[in-house]
Amino acid sequence: MRLRQHPSPNFGPRRGGATPRFVVLHYTGMISAAAALARLCDPSAEVSAHYLIEAGGGVLQLVDERQRAWHAGAGQWRGQGDINSCSVGIELDNLGTHPFSDPQMQALEGLLPQIMARWDIPPENIIGHSDMAPGRKTDPGPRFDWARLERQGLAARRGRLRRPAGAAPDFVAAAAQAGFTCPCRFEDLLAATRLRFAPWRQGPLQPDDFIF
Repeated sequence: MRLRQHPSPNFGPRRGGATPRFVVLHYTGMISAAAALARLCDPSAEVSAHYLIEAGGGVLQLVDERQRAWHAGAGQWRGQGDINSCSVGIELDNLGTHPFSDPQMQALEGLLPQIMARWDIPPENIIGHSDMAPGRKTDPGPRFDWARLERQGLAARRGRLRRPAGAAPDFVAAAAQAGFTCPCRFEDLLAATRLRFAPWRQGPLQPDDFIF
């Protein structure tokens, strides 16, 4: 993993003495890593992340992990709001429309264990932006290889929670048990859980949607 320092001015103190409990993964959604870097370091944009991983595998640190980067916005995970104050944000150079490169995934796989060890973050708290903000965000998107992280213990393995299939209220309760607690429309919640666990699935609620 090639780590370079490129400080962004867009950060502040973590509120209430919070420390990182989560890692939030994003795609940049921009034409290049250079364009994303310029935005993440532009004071007028008021956005940032702790790390940016280039498609070629280079890793740039923009904000010290002890500080609050501005990457998550409104949302919630496991009942916790103000995710910026209790998370580390990682941006991946990708438009969200194509697979993430192997060098990029290898760099992520090198970075994540270090962050998890420093802050005692469990695999269940490695999440996507869409997990904490259903309906508002879709990154890291359907092309992100969550199963690859799961096999290495770097994300929660699908199937650890199984609830009997039922109606929409039962699904909402099952999703909340898995961590999806952000208030949102049912359709957005279903879409967010599928982005994380089954991006190929379409249509109305199905029994397999109750497996998290």
